[in-house]
Parts: sequence; C-alpha cells; structure tokens
Amino acid sequence: MNVFRFAGDMTHLISILVLLLKIYATKSCSGISLRTQELYTIVFLARYLDLFTDFISLYNTVMKLVFVGSSLAIVYCMRFHPTVRRSYDRELDNFRHYLLVVVCFLLALFVHEKFAFQEIFWAFSIYLEAVAILPQLVLLQRSGNVDNLTGQYVFFLGAYRALYILNWVYRYFTEQHFTRWISCVSGLVQTALYADFFYYYFISWKSNVKLKLPA
Repeated sequence: MNVFRFAGDMTHLISILVLLLKIYATKSCSGISLRTQELYTIVFLARYLDLFTDFISLYNTVMKLVFVGSSLAIVYCMRFHPTVRRSYDRELDNFRHYLLVVVCFLLALFVHEKFAFQEIFWAFSIYLEAVAILPQLVLLQRSGNVDNLTGQYVFFLGAYRALYILNWVYRYFTEQHFTRWISCVSGLVQTALYADFFYYYFISWKSNVKLKLPA
C-alpha cells in the first residue's frame, strides 16, 4: 500500500466520522442528503461482494466492514431515529437518484474490464460513486448556507477522491499490470464535480466566514 492510498482511506474515514459526529452529537441531519447516503450504501454493498470470497488483508477487510457498517448506520439513523429524521430536509432533497442507479448499472453492463458477476458490480460501484455526491451538492446549493460540519464532511469526501487519483497515478508508474482505467476516469469525473464546492470552501476558509453556495 502506498502513502496516497492510505491517506485517501484515512481522509475517507475522517469524512464519515465528521458526518457521524454531526448526526449523533447534534441529533440533526439538516443539510445532509439522505439520497446521497443511500447511493453510497449501494456503492459499498456492490463493491465489497468479495468480502464473502476473497481475503486480501486484515486492514482491507476491516476498512470494508467500516464503510458498509457506517453507511447503513447513517441511513438507518436518518430514516428512523425519532429526533434526527425530523431535521431532514425532505423537500430540498428531491434529486431523482434512482436514475443514477439505473444509468450506472446499464453502463457497467456494457463498459467493464471483464464480463463476470463481481467485475460488473465493481464497475457499477465505481460509476455510481462518481456521481453519488450530486444529490448532496444540489441540496447544499438549494439551501444556500452550509453549516461547518456539513462543509467539512463534503470537503474531506472530495479530498479522499483527489488523493485516490494520486494513488492511481503512482500505481500506473510503479506496477506493471495496473489497468484500472475505469477507476481513473471515474475518479477524475467525481473530483471535477467537487470543483465548485472546493472553490467556495477555500474562499470561506480564507475569509473566515460561513460557507455559502450560490443558488
């Protein structure tokens, strides 16, 4: 494992911890898109089917279980916790996320590295992860003002994908048989989706003012 992948994993873990802190400490999910969280749950369940067939390392297994377990816990809390679910912005969070699922699955059926059950679901998870943040970004844009913890969550989530691009570049030049071009292209698309958010995040950080996205 190289330093870029480890840093990406830790940044991803931090983003989840920030989100859990917001939900469980404040008993509020205001500004958080349930639809994005449901998409991430589908992403992890589809990608980590190999938990039942392959063992790579203890670190690898633990991280997969953490991502699956935390995503399920977040969705459950936002849907069923009596206090948290009352703060959910249902009217603003109306992105038709099921269309993303259908389009990404159809794309995986035709564009994959190997026509096999796990490989198709792996490609599907990569495509879906690239666009899973869209409902969240749309929600933030509609609501305008972004609270500190929500802004940090989205920032660390975007930083994780940026670090993974460096991981793929590193692996391309150091591994003879690295061919995960689907990951590279999807990662670039996903990072590009964060560009506008990153711009306003750094402007607010530099000016020490509350993050506010233009409508």
